[in-house]
Formats: sequence, C-alpha cells, structure tokens
Amino acid sequence: MTPLYTEFCDVDSRGNMTLHVPDGFNFAFDVVDRIAAEEPDKRALVWVQDESAALYPVTEQHERTLTFSDISRLSSQTANFFAARGIGFGDRVMLILKRHYSYWYILAALHKLGAVAMPATYMLNHDDLVYRMKKTEAKAVVCLGEDGLCKKIRAASEAAGVTGLYTVGNAVPGFERLDALISEYPDTFPRIKNENSDPILLYFTSGTTGRPKIVIHDETYPIGHIQTALLWHNVRDNGLHLSVADTGWAKSSWGKIYGQWFCGSAVFAYDFDAFSAVRMLDVIERCGVTTFCAPPTIYRFFVKNDLLDRGFGHVEYATTAGEAINPEIVETFLRKTGLQIHSGYGQTESTLLVADFVGVPVRVGSMGRPSSLYHPIVVDEFGVECEDDEPGEIVLPAEGRYDSGLCVRSCPGLDLGDTVWDGDLYRTGDIARRDRDGYLWFIGRVDDVIKSSGYRISPFEIESVLIEHPAVMECAVTGIPDEKRGFAVKATVVLRDGYRGDLAMTNELREFVRRRTADYKAPRIIKYVDKIPRTFSGKIRHVEIRESDAKK
Repeated sequence: MTPLYTEFCDVDSRGNMTLHVPDGFNFAFDVVDRIAAEEPDKRALVWVQDESAALYPVTEQHERTLTFSDISRLSSQTANFFAARGIGFGDRVMLILKRHYSYWYILAALHKLGAVAMPATYMLNHDDLVYRMKKTEAKAVVCLGEDGLCKKIRAASEAAGVTGLYTVGNAVPGFERLDALISEYPDTFPRIKNENSDPILLYFTSGTTGRPKIVIHDETYPIGHIQTALLWHNVRDNGLHLSVADTGWAKSSWGKIYGQWFCGSAVFAYDFDAFSAVRMLDVIERCGVTTFCAPPTIYRFFVKNDLLDRGFGHVEYATTAGEAINPEIVETFLRKTGLQIHSGYGQTESTLLVADFVGVPVRVGSMGRPSSLYHPIVVDEFGVECEDDEPGEIVLPAEGRYDSGLCVRSCPGLDLGDTVWDGDLYRTGDIARRDRDGYLWFIGRVDDVIKSSGYRISPFEIESVLIEHPAVMECAVTGIPDEKRGFAVKATVVLRDGYRGDLAMTNELREFVRRRTADYKAPRIIKYVDKIPRTFSGKIRHVEIRESDAKK
C-alpha cells in the first residue's frame, strides 16, 4: 500500500508542507487499524532487549517483531480490558514502561478509548509521582513489573488516591498483570466518536528551570509529526527507524510511533537500562537500522571514545535533537561514517519547528531553517522581528495561516494550553539569531545567556569550543556574579580519563578558547567535576549550576 502520509499532506518542489486534517481523526483507527486491514503482515515494531534491561522477566524471548496486525489486535484487547475496569473517554492513565514493546499497543489502546495517555519516566521520585498524579487526577498507572518501581508507584498512588494499578512483564502484589490478562478479551474494539480537539497525550516539561508544567496534545498531534519523519528523519517505507529515547519523553512521540508509521517505516525499540555504546552499535548493525536519531550526548560519546568503526553499515540518514550539537562532533562523525548529522529543534509543546530539512544544505553549527508549517521567527524584547544576525527569542506568530485557513494556534502539533502564548506570540524561551540565508543559530535559553561587560555571550558557543579540546568529555558554561563585569564566564568541565584538572589544564583551556573566539568569552573560572547536572531527558541544567554557585 502507499504510505498513508500522502493522504494527509502535500509537499511542493521547495519542500514546503501543507497538512490536511480530516474531522474526527483518530490515529489508532485511521492509521494502525487501517494498515493492519490493508497490509496485516507489515512490520510495525522491532524490539530487542539488552542484557542490562533483563532485570525483570518479560517474555521467554528477548527479541520480538510486531506487525500492524499484532498492534491492532493487542490494542483492541487492551482497550476492552481497560473498559471492563472503568477506564474510558477522557480518563488519564500514566504509563511508565521504559522501552518495553507493550508501550506501543497500550498507547494505541488508550487512543481507541479516547483516554489520555501520560507517559512518564521511571526516574521520577515519590514527590514527582504524587505531584503528577494529583495534578492530572490520574485514574490508573501501567508500569513495568519491577519490584522497586512498583513499590515506588504503590506508595505514590496511595498518597494521590489512584486505585488502578497494572503491570506488564511480571506479576507484583497489588497490581494486575495486564499483558497476561488481555488475551481473554475481544480482539476488536468499536470506533468511538471523537473531536479533533479532544486530548490524547499529556506530558510534563522536563524542567530546566522551575516546576514542570502540563503540556496537552490533541487528536491531530500525530499528523503534525508527518513533517518530523518525512522531511527530517527521512524515513522510508519498510525501513527501520531508531530514535534513542525512553517512552516517558515527548521525543518518543517524535521518533518512535506517529510520523514513522504514517510513512510506512517500522520502529526499532532497543530496550536497555545501562547504556553501552558498543552493544548499541552492534545491535544497530545486526538489526539493519536504516535511519537513526539520538541526542548529542550519544553522538558525543561515540566520537570521544572512537567507536565509529562499527554500527552504521546500514544507516542511510542521521539526525539529532534535544539540545544543540557541537560542530566538532558533527564534522568528526561525517568524516568517520560518511553520514551528515541533521539537527532538529522543537519542544514538548510542539512538533518540529526548525531543522536541517531533507534536501536543504546543512550549515554546520546552525539549527537549520524554519518549518514551513509554523514559520518561527526571531523577535526582540518588544516582539519586533529582528534584523539578520541580531539575537532574539524564537517565537511563532499566531497570525500565520495554513491549509483551510487554520491559524497557528490550531495547527496540528501545538500544545492545547495557553501557558506558552503571550498575546499573539508563542514564546519558546530560546534565544537565536537568523543569518541572511534564513538559518537560525542557537544562543541559549533566555535565562542562560550571559551578560558580561556589556556583551551578550552564548553559553553554547563557548561549550562548542571547549568540547573540541581532546581533554574535555563534556562541559557547561554559566555566568557567575562579578563586581566589575556584572557576570563572569564560568566553565564546569568533565575531563576524559587520563587528564588532570590542575592549574596547567585551566590555563590551557582558557588559551584554547581565546585562540578560537573573542578574549572576553574565555572562561575566567573553570571547575572540574565528575558529571554535569542534567534533566531526566538529558539537557544541561544550567540553572542548577547557577543556584549551586549562589549558595556559596
């Protein structure tokens, strides 16, 4: 069959996309069940369990391939199971399933019910869980049957008043084992009536600053990710796509289900707990992954540990997102593998906003070019669009118009809430500049930009220089109060094995930065640490470093 994305969008000769959104769209019925009916044996999901994840018994096998027929059948049985337990339209169900294959059919089951899925990471602590359960009035939790995880969820659910507790992979007292019971239920589920504006997904932002806030996406959200898969990941029909992400993060929705299935590509789920670059690369090679997406931290690990002689024999296209990637990593990866890394930018509240789109020349170090769906622009503090090379905040103007006269506020893929809107502007909170050719260049979060001696300094620019030094594994750059300058530049550095963080190294790193950028950007303070504080999703928590400095 022809990939379904062709019915939901048009792409012109310049790569500009227009979406067509039918009334009453439901991904589970209109994509999963339809492909299952027309091409039942088409591969949907390839799951491989790493030895590090075998801490819980799941099945008698550690590799499994699910077809669209399998996903359709299992999701209908799961929907009937949930319905029998009183879960229905609009109910919020938390999913903590890491990378287990059950996530895909359980998510589709919730879509069939009209319930709202709340993917979450297993790393949340008791207070995090209680906060999310109470804030959303969650009705149930489905998690892996790990004793420690289940103990944590049981305690949080008691505090929050959640009574529906279910596991997969293992029976745990106080939980029903969903995957062992659904076979007793019918393998078809009647189509519900839903509106495009009905919510289907609820996320909490990862919180680089402040308390996480709720993000809600509606039935049209999957359609917005056609652009992600087709024009950025460059997936192909019958290909195999791996996005390295836990299912608890929005990145999973970007790269592990919606756009990929619209485009006919199977999804590869590499289920691991302890990251091993060597094992990951060996699995990528053995299973024939054709398109690959990972955060910059993964690429950096591959490059810094000289592991690029393996893994990418079948990979045709590589992408990255989550935070800006350092040019030195991009150039080394290209030299060693022949693959150009294509950057993408968006948020939990959106789909893809800026990217190195298919067919557009990559300008190494830039974020890429604006999406033709949302038309992001760069504005100053007064909301006036900036001139070329003038730094400002990335925003989406509400007056942007789309297919059938849709305003950007209702364009598929944007958060239903109002928390990101300031009048007619959707504010991203990220600072960038636009060059004369329309490429955007990341500078930093609004709160992260350093103002020193009248200059505005990009932490990412200095981080990109420092990471080129052979001694530096990773680093974070922040501003620290300084009587003369307002703020002085501070670098927090993790060194590679075999290097010492002494005065000689400090002087060497300062001089290294001075030779490659302006003198005023060289860090006046360098601190050596064992690890950089990051959010659960892997982004540097510059705010945590600043707060730690303020307490001293």
